[in-house]
Amino acid sequence: MQTLLAVDLGLKTGLALYQEDGRLRWYRSHNFGSVTRLRRGVGGIVNTLPGLAWLILEGDTTLGDIWEREALRRQAAVRRVTPELWRQRLLYPREQRSGARAKQHADELARQVIAWSGASRPTALRHDTAEAILIGLWGVLEVGWLAQLPPELRRN
Repeated sequence: MQTLLAVDLGLKTGLALYQEDGRLRWYRSHNFGSVTRLRRGVGGIVNTLPGLAWLILEGDTTLGDIWEREALRRQAAVRRVTPELWRQRLLYPREQRSGARAKQHADELARQVIAWSGASRPTALRHDTAEAILIGLWGVLEVGWLAQLPPELRRN
């Protein structure tokens, strides 16, 4: 089984793993605290992902380079995306008028993805994790694992 890992880059990193049926397998947040610890920790995370075919990155380019090196070492394809690009595909313009509004709608849609996927419901959902979930949703659409958003995820 192939997997796709979406990463909202930062020292506080959001992670979301998708399987090739387009469903979210797991999601989490990881606080590395420093670039040095991030460099040491990325390999450990990537090594736990058998079948990693895609890595989708959004955020700081320097931190993205660290993740990209690890993914390419394992022969996974890497794609970088800007927040504007994935939001344009997944959120309506009215939902993006302010940063706070975009984060609120991202949180709502991420919770719908969790429910649709049958993943464990969160007790709390950090914004970096919610965004990683949506970066991954954008990724599975881009790589063709889903042809379109499932009806349960279509926005009103």
